[in-house]
Amino acid sequence: MFCPMSFDLVLFGGTGDLAWRKLMPALFQAFRHGSLPAGGRIIGVARDDLSDAQYRALIQSRFKAVEGAKRPSAEEFEKFADLLHYLRMDLSKPADYERLAQTLQQRDADTVVMYLATAPSLFTQTVERIAAAGLGGPKTRVVLEKPLGHDLASNRAINAAVGRVLKEEQVFRIDHYLGKPSVQNLFAMRFGNALFEPLWRREYIASIEITIAEDLGVEKRGAFYDQTGALRDMVQNHALQLLCAVAMEPPINAHADALRDEKLKVLRSLKPWTHESIGMHAVRGQYTAGTAYGERVQGYLQEPGIDPASRTETFVALRAEIANWRWAGVPFYIRTGKRLASRDARIEVNFKPTPHAIFRAPAGASANKLVINLQPKDGLELHLLAQAQNSRKRSGDGTQPLATVQLDLDFGQRFGTERVGAYERLLLDVIDGRLNLFVRSDEQEEAWRWVEPLIEAWQNDSGPRPYAAGTWGPSASSAMIARDGLAWSEEQ
Repeated sequence: MFCPMSFDLVLFGGTGDLAWRKLMPALFQAFRHGSLPAGGRIIGVARDDLSDAQYRALIQSRFKAVEGAKRPSAEEFEKFADLLHYLRMDLSKPADYERLAQTLQQRDADTVVMYLATAPSLFTQTVERIAAAGLGGPKTRVVLEKPLGHDLASNRAINAAVGRVLKEEQVFRIDHYLGKPSVQNLFAMRFGNALFEPLWRREYIASIEITIAEDLGVEKRGAFYDQTGALRDMVQNHALQLLCAVAMEPPINAHADALRDEKLKVLRSLKPWTHESIGMHAVRGQYTAGTAYGERVQGYLQEPGIDPASRTETFVALRAEIANWRWAGVPFYIRTGKRLASRDARIEVNFKPTPHAIFRAPAGASANKLVINLQPKDGLELHLLAQAQNSRKRSGDGTQPLATVQLDLDFGQRFGTERVGAYERLLLDVIDGRLNLFVRSDEQEEAWRWVEPLIEAWQNDSGPRPYAAGTWGPSASSAMIARDGLAWSEEQ
């Protein structure tokens, strides 16, 4: 292990879905890579009546669902299990926080991380009782999962309650998309090179498309998802953070507040919604029965835990604009949804055509574009035009026609498969106290302020538009972008 610092990581919701699907695999990978600080202890907290041995056995059984390369061998898990402990707690009982305080005081670790992998409705109560038990001192860091609140008012209430007992530098509002290697390399590409920044503006960029598509349905998250929906679950946080990464001005340095100041400026520059723009530039949908990978799948209303009369959206497509000098007039298209045609997350930067064409170029898709792939693969693609030297066709002036070619940087091939994953990176940053990749309270409030008119308008409309599972969403999404004479990338 590379660092002698001791830490206690208290995982509230330690038996829940997020804990075993994301957090424990990420912590194990950090342990396997030797980057988890020495002297660490991971304490799972939940209402289940479990011993340390039973908790370790539960986590080991859940690792069977992890993809093969990231699954620990029996020998590896035995070593990792030494870090795992369990404490039964009812988060509504102050006495249980006192027991947690006693457990932590036994070693007095250098750093104490409280990861709240619980329902957001429990955040305020949990943070207040952590502080009441004397656990809010300067060495404590609290991680809050998204969505932080249900609307602007609830977000403000949570942040106000947290701010009364913790300093801003102790609060880590996590958005795991900021930890993805491709997003990190987007920052590096823009601010570590001189190649793209002169072109990164309205004079040269025609449009920007952000897609976060999932091929799965709501799975076992039905009860949570039906109270949340795609707008709150994906747009307000992930999609807007990606938009900020693309659109922000160069910060004065790489420090946390310098980065977050520039992201905040972008959020404040987003054109506010009006009744007319919501009707023209906002589409929501809900998947019905369809086909996914050759198998018949049920619709959203038939999923477990879903209200049969639910109006919750599983798809959102938006057209946004940023009202500043760099981006005035450039449309930003955001699209996210469940049960779409494939699992695909990417950012596409479409450049304008040359001002005067002297070559015959292929019709249709944007000739020059930069694609930042986020999942299922990580990498960058630069699409260019080149002469097809193997073609015998020539135009009237004797030149050969142009064809689209691409320069493809696959991070998996270039840097290996043992790269640091998003949650692994972010958990290590929390332990180390680095705030660069976490969201500040004022950023979050501006994001909620921007989506609030959509929330209000959709409470009183006719409901989400249906789309068949396994497709790319309702046809109204294609119609929305077509008004600008464009098409989503898979339709080009």
